[in-house]
Amino acid sequence: MKYYSRLSLSVFLTSLFLLTQNVSAEEYSCEDLINFKMDGYNISINKAATIPEGKMSSGPFGPPAYDGVIPAYCRVDGEIDKRIGHEGKPYAIGFAIALPKVWNGRFMFQGGGGMNGTVADPIGAQGGGIPALARGFAVITSDTGHKSGGGAFDVSFMADQEAYMNFLYKAIGKVTAVGKKIVEKHYGKPISYSYYVGCSTGGREAMIMSQRYPDYYDGIVSGAPAMRTNYSNLGIKWMQVSLNQAAPLDANGEPVPGGGLLEKDINLLIDTFINSCDMKDGIKDGMVFNNIGCGFDPEVLICKGEKEGEDCLTEKQVKAVKQGLAGPVTTGGMQVYSPFAIDTGLNAKVGIPGLLVMTQSMLGPPSKETKMDIDREYIEKTDGVAAAGDTFLWTNLTTFSGHGGKLIFYHGMSDPWFSALDTVDYYNRLIRDNGGAEKVYEWSRIFLVPGMCHCSGGEKTVDTFDMLSAITDWVEKGITPDSIIATGKNLPGISRPLCPYPKYPHYKGTGDSNNAEYFECRNAD
Repeated sequence: MKYYSRLSLSVFLTSLFLLTQNVSAEEYSCEDLINFKMDGYNISINKAATIPEGKMSSGPFGPPAYDGVIPAYCRVDGEIDKRIGHEGKPYAIGFAIALPKVWNGRFMFQGGGGMNGTVADPIGAQGGGIPALARGFAVITSDTGHKSGGGAFDVSFMADQEAYMNFLYKAIGKVTAVGKKIVEKHYGKPISYSYYVGCSTGGREAMIMSQRYPDYYDGIVSGAPAMRTNYSNLGIKWMQVSLNQAAPLDANGEPVPGGGLLEKDINLLIDTFINSCDMKDGIKDGMVFNNIGCGFDPEVLICKGEKEGEDCLTEKQVKAVKQGLAGPVTTGGMQVYSPFAIDTGLNAKVGIPGLLVMTQSMLGPPSKETKMDIDREYIEKTDGVAAAGDTFLWTNLTTFSGHGGKLIFYHGMSDPWFSALDTVDYYNRLIRDNGGAEKVYEWSRIFLVPGMCHCSGGEKTVDTFDMLSAITDWVEKGITPDSIIATGKNLPGISRPLCPYPKYPHYKGTGDSNNAEYFECRNAD
């Protein structure tokens, strides 16, 4: 069984290779790149400057995820297709690329987040472990064709057709082509291997790459992909509407947001789930790795008789939980969005609130609705725009897999924004449409992380892992990721193997139960 740790052997060997090979030959110096041009592309380079070695100023979604030193590199900032668009507003596909002084021959596209709109620092910290730039990768990022003036979820750019298409799929293809050419010009030699790594919106972009640009990348990592956001928002709303049906009414006859399940009720539900399922992976540790094989039913908590107590839930509350987690279904019985799994982080209060405590959408006030016309809202959300950027329905990856491409998915089971079971559904259809499980396992794996929220975080979870080493070793050395070591910032001294679905880590029964070495991957019950 192969394990990958945060400081994996492959990272060490890469660093040793860089020191011995000293790949730093340049055709274009950093400053020369200010004049970079490319046939067929309208490119403006705004800045090309050497950045001295130093610490990361921030991670892609908050504080630095890496406290080591980033070696010196050349940073190039530019724009593609600068223009004046709808209503006289300026648009361009902004990008930034980091070219390390000592290059390992690899290229990585760092996926975006939210609605994009900003050019993030090209560090390559997604996927965990040592950032790609610190390993010697050339790394590129993009705003995908618009500037965000109203926060991470500013959607005003969608009024411009080209800007919207750039966000959905066009920009990442153009930026890839330009970025690769800059790398080759700078170093005077071709790229050895190319990787796309992203989570959330970046996870969706990663899927776009495997589906629409199947020969651009050798390895792709898609974390918590923001697939079919039109329907996932309906799934979140359905959960809120369901809980409102169990909530007491205020003086205006409206449900009290969050009143359907009080904190004690949610804690009772989660605690009972843990007590029922924790030992399914062979060890009682507060994490449920065998979630799919658990079979927990909240109905065991229904109060007996007329009296309500501290150790039970009303029938109305249990119905609300089960109905909400099951996901919206049309009157004809069609599942609009996948169910959400019961997991330990559904009551999380850090980062994005857990699904059971999320009383409002990301963009609006607390919901007080108790009804939802699923048929109508499903039709409203099923439009041409959604289809143009769809990644959920396309499963034919024969070209991508045919040239040796490798694809890794990962998703937190407590993700309140995009259900991990939606990604599992896509993966199961990927297996169905590409020759069966045995064939697909040769080039694609999915890893589910218990307790992890959206992309990372959670009150008790192993959300620190190294997907980048896993994908590079799979692509370049043929080492299949049969398991990936994970640790947690709030679980010092504890490690677990993440196993490829449908397997899960099970304690062997002997040895240090805090050490991943004493776990084995088993098929779900």
